[in-house]
Amino acid sequence: MQLPAKQISIAGVVAAAYFVITITPGINAISYGLVQFRIAEALTVLPFVFPGAIAGVFVGCLLANIFGPVGLQDIIFGSSITFIAAWLTHALRRTGKPALAPIPPIVLNAFGVSAYLHILFGEPYWLFVLSIGLGQTVVCYLLGYPLLKYIIKRRRDFN
Repeated sequence: MQLPAKQISIAGVVAAAYFVITITPGINAISYGLVQFRIAEALTVLPFVFPGAIAGVFVGCLLANIFGPVGLQDIIFGSSITFIAAWLTHALRRTGKPALAPIPPIVLNAFGVSAYLHILFGEPYWLFVLSIGLGQTVVCYLLGYPLLKYIIKRRRDFN
């Protein structure tokens, strides 16, 4: 499948935004570890309307994890989880229900990222599930969902 130039541009903008938001000093303190409110995860709802955002959130997450403090597990598994969540979010567009868009990033990060962070940090798995799940829910529904609704409402402006 070949993406048109518009979707490639969207991928680049989303990747850059995700990366910069995540590594910005101050914000980066809450982007990794047990207590996570990774603000850039608000962008994970964008594949619902833009296929190019799948690659964008994946590459942005990959770069953020390369420059992050967690290491190879986060680079490989965290970025892969983000890719799968983005792809599932894009697949949900067929439902026509944007309120469902945050669910894949919330569920996959809560359970998937927790699996390796609990091993790395030695904290209980369910503590990570609750912490990451809460952070993802807050970011994806309080920031990402309004962003998605705005884009859907103003879709003609993005064409």
